[in-house]
Amino acid sequence: MITVVLGSVFGAGLVALAYGLRPPRPALADVMAALDATSPKRADAVAPDGETEWATRLGRRAVPLVRALGFPTASLRADLATCGRDVDKHLAGKATCTATGLATPWIAVALARVGTGADAGWWMPLAGSLVFAGVLFFLPDITVRKAAAERRRQMRHTLTLILDLTVISLAGGAGVQQALTDAVQAPHGWAASKLRHALRVAQLTRTSPWQHLGDLGQHLQVSDLTELAATLSLAGTEGAKVRASLAAKARAMRRRRLSEADGAAQAATEQMSLPVVLLFAAFLLLIGYPALVHVLAVS
Repeated sequence: MITVVLGSVFGAGLVALAYGLRPPRPALADVMAALDATSPKRADAVAPDGETEWATRLGRRAVPLVRALGFPTASLRADLATCGRDVDKHLAGKATCTATGLATPWIAVALARVGTGADAGWWMPLAGSLVFAGVLFFLPDITVRKAAAERRRQMRHTLTLILDLTVISLAGGAGVQQALTDAVQAPHGWAASKLRHALRVAQLTRTSPWQHLGDLGQHLQVSDLTELAATLSLAGTEGAKVRASLAAKARAMRRRRLSEADGAAQAATEQMSLPVVLLFAAFLLLIGYPALVHVLAVS
């Protein structure tokens, strides 16, 4: 009975781990409702602190130890800034996950010893602790990296839309700054809010908006935004044809997005070929095994 319970708990843990690594895709109706939302607060909302407060409290004392190991790295710090997450909370979560990975194999071995009397020795739980601790230590970083990549993709998508609207406003006779300000007011989401904030700061401080856009691109590590700031700075200081430059930049970004989508579709197609090959191999094995057994039995 204890073995069945332990097996069920272990299986539930594996299912929860798989669910956390690859969460289900949201429904199309939910995605369309989020895009059509009139309030930008819905898209900019972050998860409440209560969901990770327990992990933060447990691992807060181990934050200096994690920092001593060289974390967060420069890329991880940029990803956390892109996701809007606190560095100390993330490091505390890493410490909690590592402690969980260290303790889980020993607890499982102790329960198995109490339930069945089996003695697994000391090397098996030790090896399991090291493996689980290493995997769970880097698991929060992988999650943050995926979330940051998704946010950067949203920033590039929003920036493409803003460039198109800016070109339309310039064709109507508006100035560069006015056209850019009007274009930023249209879209919703965290990316548009970041761009509006940068332009608002430039307006309040009476400084060049291109500098603030470039700083935002460097802060989020979005190369398209940095290149756009350089293009607009050149147009503002040397009188370049800003409308043609922005239109060319928008076309280049659209082509890049199309090539990325095409590459992702081809990668998904290639990944689907592996299950087909395995299924075909299993089918051949199912057909050929009885015949092979019959030939060996006759001979």
